[in-house]
Amino acid sequence: MTTSTHLLGARRFLPLFVTQLLGAFNDNLYKNAMVLYVVYSVYNSEAAEARFSAIASALFIIPFFVMSALSGQLADMRDKARIIRVIKFCEILIMLVGGAGLVMAWKDIAVTAVAIPLMLTALFAMGVHSTFFGPIKYAILPQHLKGPEVLAGTGMVEAGTYIAILAGTIVAGWINVEWAALCVVLTALLGYLAGRQVPPAPPMIAAEPLDYHVIRSSYRLVRNTMHDRRVFLAIMAISFFWAIGSVLFIQFPPLAKNVLNASKEVASLFLVIFSVGVAIGSMSINALLKGTVSARFAPASVLAMGVFVVLFSLVCQAWEVPPGVKLMDVGTFLSLPLAAPALLALLGVAIAGGMFVVPLYAFLTTFVEKSQAARTIAANNIVNSGAMVLGALVAVTLTALGLALIDQLLFVAAMCVVSAWLGRLLHLSEREDED
Repeated sequence: MTTSTHLLGARRFLPLFVTQLLGAFNDNLYKNAMVLYVVYSVYNSEAAEARFSAIASALFIIPFFVMSALSGQLADMRDKARIIRVIKFCEILIMLVGGAGLVMAWKDIAVTAVAIPLMLTALFAMGVHSTFFGPIKYAILPQHLKGPEVLAGTGMVEAGTYIAILAGTIVAGWINVEWAALCVVLTALLGYLAGRQVPPAPPMIAAEPLDYHVIRSSYRLVRNTMHDRRVFLAIMAISFFWAIGSVLFIQFPPLAKNVLNASKEVASLFLVIFSVGVAIGSMSINALLKGTVSARFAPASVLAMGVFVVLFSLVCQAWEVPPGVKLMDVGTFLSLPLAAPALLALLGVAIAGGMFVVPLYAFLTTFVEKSQAARTIAANNIVNSGAMVLGALVAVTLTALGLALIDQLLFVAAMCVVSAWLGRLLHLSEREDED
């Protein structure tokens, strides 16, 4: 029996895995249903569509930047399983609000005045939800798992997350917005039931007073966490990765519509391919490292990611829209000769990205003391979210300056070089420690 199979049959892992899977599915079903509807049914301008996509991404990310310090304190000083139950109950309430916004948009009731603000409010609240769940899903693994199980568990959580993203993205692209509203509420209910099955995970340190001053606590948390050079390098490398991902995900819907002349189903297909690739990369790196937590493949992985981004850009530049065709459906898109190279390039981007980021997350949860794991992940989330917001702002600025979406992909490729440099420094630091 493999480690992965063994973990899937264990209560100390399976309920958390299912809870995370359902949460990731719901996040992406809701966000993509909202963004695709607005991009394809409300706005009719490349700049407006890119701006809305960036605003939606920023609203989801900002809570990570503001509240991660508090979420890390809670996860380290309170029972993690109990916090999960509270978080998943709140998800039900959030999705009722978001579902109402989707239904109003479907009925064309005050779309810009009420429906879109309601949807964006729920998206922000889901960012808060994910902010408090994020440190727990990684910090609980070293508490419930043993030795080599931690890397396998981290890889499975990442792979499961992206499979859930895949499912949520497919559903968002293919069902009507009113069914999406019903689905997000039902999924939140299932997530709450799964979360109730997570075994107790009591704090491993004595409870301390919580610091509710989010600016002060965030600064202290990042400062206290980043003083170790290896932790600093791992967090910075992960942050550049998510900044890259932020720019890519902002670009996908408007790029599919305005550059490739493709329907929302094709835009959904792009996100699906990306999610499949990250899942493949997450599992592949676990096999390559054989359970050992190491960053030795990180530089090559993210450089490969940059190469595939450049290849995708070249395919987009060579793309020719068939005459007389409006927005292509999936069948028409796949019949074109450059469709396969485009999808393969995206798959390569995602596989390389998954191989890059999974060992770095495992490093953060195993290198530090178990009692500090949640706060380390929280500090990582603060820096990551800052990088993602910066990436979103850069994408908006480049669009406002008139830089074409295709050319923005080359900026993404350049960011991969910085991530590779940071990954290289982290690996050299690992080798020095071993010596």
